[in-house]
Amino acid sequence: MLPTGIIFNIQRFSIHDGPGIRTTVFLKGCPLRCFWCHNPEGLRPKPEIQFFSARCIGCGECVRVCPEGAQQITPEGVRIYDRSLCLVCGKCVETCYAESLQITGREVGIPEVLREVLADRTFYETSGGGVTLSGGEPLLQHQFSLALLAACKEEHLHTAVETTTCCKWEYIEAALPVTDLFMVDIKLMDPEKHRAATGVSNQLILENIHKLAATEKPILFRVPVVPGVNDTPEEIGAIAEFVRSLRDGQEWQNNPQHHPDPSQPPPLHELELLTFHRMATDKYRSLGLEYRAADLPTLGKERMAELAEVARQVGVAVKNK
Repeated sequence: MLPTGIIFNIQRFSIHDGPGIRTTVFLKGCPLRCFWCHNPEGLRPKPEIQFFSARCIGCGECVRVCPEGAQQITPEGVRIYDRSLCLVCGKCVETCYAESLQITGREVGIPEVLREVLADRTFYETSGGGVTLSGGEPLLQHQFSLALLAACKEEHLHTAVETTTCCKWEYIEAALPVTDLFMVDIKLMDPEKHRAATGVSNQLILENIHKLAATEKPILFRVPVVPGVNDTPEEIGAIAEFVRSLRDGQEWQNNPQHHPDPSQPPPLHELELLTFHRMATDKYRSLGLEYRAADLPTLGKERMAELAEVARQVGVAVKNK
């Protein structure tokens, strides 16, 4: 029997999760707790209810149908959702006319996901796109992810996995035959700074990256540039030095004065700098979570270009997003 998985979104016509036009499947569950994460609905491994209080019309239907008393309206008219009592049965969601209550996360099978993925095969073929597994951390649901990747390869689709590599190496190793591109998130090189920002050390992450690089699978390293975390030449330079150290000996440069020979293959390891944006405020609030990045500024294009140049000077290929 094919395994099932818990996902929170399938995004079609994605152009930011790998080459070409892609379908991105987002899986729930993540071992990191990056305080700036823009997908907080992917942190917890199980389905959960989002409550968008601004949409609530105070009709009280959710209070009436909730079997555990998790949905409440006080005598003063204050709307309360007690998550500690909630079993995520979904009865309140079914009766919420204003759609202020929504379930994020659902159990799906391989055939169901594959049908949606294959609907856009033509776009993959014309753009060089394919399928990307993201999250959360998709390899935490390794059995489902591997089965889905294998099914996609049977359909001759390009596959990519966006991963923290904060998981057992066996999970990554098992994905090698069915994954064309690994998109590896990397935030900081110092283990204590990494723990302070993400909740975990980067020891396992870096160990797995070294092992992955030795397989000669293409890797796109993605760095969310977060103010106060890693938005300095020193931090970006350290990450670039690490990526450079993983190179397989290819002689190439990437700077405005040099254009690589188009007949030669691209470098196996590239670096992509991602601009932080405050896009998740409402999602955090709807999940009852604190959004500690709510007051952080967004770095301008000039600053991002300066940081990209720092990495280029180290000798790595850099993309800016």
